[in-house]
Amino acid sequence: MAELTTTELAVRLGLSKGRISQYVSEGKLAGCYRGDGRSRRFDLAAATAALGRGLDLGQMTGNGLNTRRALREIEAAQNGGAPADPAPAPAPAPRPVEAVRAEPRPAAVPLPLPLTLTPAEPDRLEMATILAKEEQARKLRRDNERDEGNWVLASEVRQNVARAMAQELAEFESVIRDTARAIADVYGLDFREVRKVMMDRWREHRQNRMSQAQTAAGTAAMSGAETEANV
Repeated sequence: MAELTTTELAVRLGLSKGRISQYVSEGKLAGCYRGDGRSRRFDLAAATAALGRGLDLGQMTGNGLNTRRALREIEAAQNGGAPADPAPAPAPAPRPVEAVRAEPRPAAVPLPLPLTLTPAEPDRLEMATILAKEEQARKLRRDNERDEGNWVLASEVRQNVARAMAQELAEFESVIRDTARAIADVYGLDFREVRKVMMDRWREHRQNRMSQAQTAAGTAAMSGAETEANV
């Protein structure tokens, strides 16, 4: 039985002393040590096996990824250079077709949470950690570009454009109303009839332009600079 102090066990597993103490208080290392306080001594093999079974997916990400690697290295050393893979279960004997049809389909059993990884799943864990780091870097890059003034939020652009367009349309309709009154006074026409004709033509033109703009926006492709900066 290889007995290690808390510091020695932390070094072998790539952890801090505080993390080892946390695992002890949580009961994850129960039965893997004797003594208490500074006199506590750990069994390396028992601690390795206990942590390999007891750490869930959330604890294996981030800094815990080093723990996962250390456990695999220790397990490989104890097994002569390669981690021991669980032996495959023997294939069940084929059953008659009548028996299979007669049995009801078993109900789906939900997986227990938290999910505990097996030694055969390091690649999946490392890939999840890499993807999380890449997403964090992408977000930081986007925020930096926005803070430096290279980008603006699309929501702010839409609000400013909508506000400016509403003001411009209100001013133009005021010009149409004044023009209709002037035409009615010069030619002796009814002001309301003249204004109605002009407003109907203006609204028809505005609707056509809106449809054309929406079609153009839907088919527009990103420029080279936009594609390169797209995060």
